[in-house]
Amino acid sequence: MTVQRWNDEMLDDLASIVTELRESITEVRESITEVKDSIDGLRVTAQALLQVAAQNQREMELIKQRQAESDQRFNILLEEVRYLTRGNRDD
Repeated sequence: MTVQRWNDEMLDDLASIVTELRESITEVRESITEVKDSIDGLRVTAQALLQVAAQNQREMELIKQRQAESDQRFNILLEEVRYLTRGNRDD
């Protein structure tokens, strides 16, 4: 069994690898932070869009309700006109 001793060149290589690994880890952490920030931005945007969609839905319901009321009033007026028209024909 031979024991290999660490020489200066091997220690320098190891130190270089450790430095590169630290830099890579720092870059990965920065990337993760950027991704988290992007996700937070998307979450805020999605919530805002959902609120806008809900508001639009409420407005559409109001428009439909008003349209139904207008249609109902129109039909009542139309029936009154028909009634009056028939009354004038009978005279």
